[in-house]
Amino acid sequence: MNASDINPQHFEWSANHKIATVTLNRPDRKNPLTFDSYAELRDTFRQLVHVSDVKAVIFTGKGDNFCSGGDVHDIIGPLIKLDMKGLLSFTRMTGDLVKAMRECPQPIIAAIDGICAGAGACIAMASDIRYGTARSKVAFLFNRVGLAGCDMGACAVLPRIIGQGRAAELLYTGRALGGDEAESWGFYNRIFEPKDLLDAAKNTAERLANGPTFANGVTKMMLNKEWNMGIDEFIEAEAQAQAICMQTQDFKRAYDSFISKTKPIFEGNPICSSCRSFSSCSCRCQGGRDGRSGCRYFCRCLFTAMESCKICFCNFRTWYRNIIYTLFK
Repeated sequence: MNASDINPQHFEWSANHKIATVTLNRPDRKNPLTFDSYAELRDTFRQLVHVSDVKAVIFTGKGDNFCSGGDVHDIIGPLIKLDMKGLLSFTRMTGDLVKAMRECPQPIIAAIDGICAGAGACIAMASDIRYGTARSKVAFLFNRVGLAGCDMGACAVLPRIIGQGRAAELLYTGRALGGDEAESWGFYNRIFEPKDLLDAAKNTAERLANGPTFANGVTKMMLNKEWNMGIDEFIEAEAQAQAICMQTQDFKRAYDSFISKTKPIFEGNPICSSCRSFSSCSCRCQGGRDGRSGCRYFCRCLFTAMESCKICFCNFRTWYRNIIYTLFK
């Protein structure tokens, strides 16, 4: 699957030179979300798992604002009329967007200016890197509309970014966090002038897209998986993951470049030359345990002596299969 196969109708999508840009495009209303845009964003990030020509993603808003959250007229009003089953369906869908953003292997850089509130703040939170402006305002304002702060994973994710006490203050009060304070608290990685914001995001995206992208995907996956691991589990998991990365051509390229005193050119490809693309898997799983064409993470066999792709768990020794399943499920 390629980036050109993605054609959303409720936000702007572009992809060039291995970088995709998602732009919320309702600037007249500060880029609010609707039921349709929620669903389409979720589906887009789910698809990115299978998109081979995108290595980094920029998420931004058109005009002078990032996202004002759910549209008052298109979402808030209709929600009041729903029963419990309908409400739960909606809250699960919004949570699925965060899960899709965390599960796609590409790093996501949020470029945040102006208003970043409610669901918009949660989208920023779910991104891997956040760049902002001094004039921006971040608000997890659920409390101010009579709701709990536990929305779209905020009670789990936000404390890991800024700390438990600071997260509690924002989620209990719903107050806005200014750009300078957001940077000092660690919510923003850096702040820029509004005119420089998108260029800064693009520069970082280019650096990531031209780096060891396979290894970057493993890093993102482990940042997610290690939340629920004890010390023995995460040390062993990282040992296994790093050993897999050491089997890649990028690791060899870095070594060869060091010896020759040249800059390495990374291509993100694992080592096996007999299985060259996501679509060429010859394992009995026929392209991965989830039934899609191409293995979910990478199709190349890690060890040429094995007859099947280890990530697909075909004809595998049980002990190794269980470890890989834990890492890559």
